[in-house]
Amino acid sequence: MCRHLGYVGPAVPVGELLVRGPHSLRTQAWAPRDMRGGGTINADGFGVAWWHGGEPPVTRYRNPAPIWTDPAVEEVLPHLESTAVLAAVRSATIGMPVERSACAPFLHEQWAFSHNGVVPDWRTVSSAVLSDLDAAATRAGATRLLQTGDLLEAESATDSAALWVLLRRLLDPAAPRDLIASPLAALRLLVTTVVTHAPAARLNLLLGDGASLWATAWEHALSALVTDDYAVLASEPYDADPRWQSIPEHSVVRAEPGLLTVESLNNDPVTERAV
Repeated sequence: MCRHLGYVGPAVPVGELLVRGPHSLRTQAWAPRDMRGGGTINADGFGVAWWHGGEPPVTRYRNPAPIWTDPAVEEVLPHLESTAVLAAVRSATIGMPVERSACAPFLHEQWAFSHNGVVPDWRTVSSAVLSDLDAAATRAGATRLLQTGDLLEAESATDSAALWVLLRRLLDPAAPRDLIASPLAALRLLVTTVVTHAPAARLNLLLGDGASLWATAWEHALSALVTDDYAVLASEPYDADPRWQSIPEHSVVRAEPGLLTVESLNNDPVTERAV
């Protein structure tokens, strides 16, 4: 079911985040602790994206081989520094391709995205979700937000790549703001629409723009480590720091240095947790 991690804060070596702590993201590739029935290892590739204030604003490195086989993790990536990083290791769902283009993070403009989980019957579900989202936008007075052909833009024939096509349309500035007022609202709308058509879906989505992180916890593990200086969202804590907080199931969160906002996807009140 994959594992991922997002960071915003002071500049750090990109490669260091991949191996940080005794239970680093690299370690989670072969020894995850909380896969929740979604496999045992994450050996079907990995990727990392980092922001650098240039053009393009975010750069990516991906490899379809296991992260522990790639010398770039220790020989190249530690020499690159960034104030924001998003990384993932992959466990491919049976029937989905093992290829570089299937590895998160997925990019668009300033955004980077990763998905831990699975959408059963994802092709049919993706088409139904696209139709529902377009209908919602039309009701909000927007011109067509999504069209069936949009799903052909997916980088790979996977549920994660299809989810990214749908989410990036919701993040488009042309999307109706009264329907999708923020990245958090876009994630909420996407997840709740998907589970309407696929109740058994597991949907931990992770999104970053170089300044903030957003994520959902839906039938999969998610933890947060937020201090006054930096913020981390991760599938599993990479160390035993007592400041790690477990994110409740069926939540959508926003994290940045000094602030962690947790909102229930079941319409419970928003909470801002102290750091």
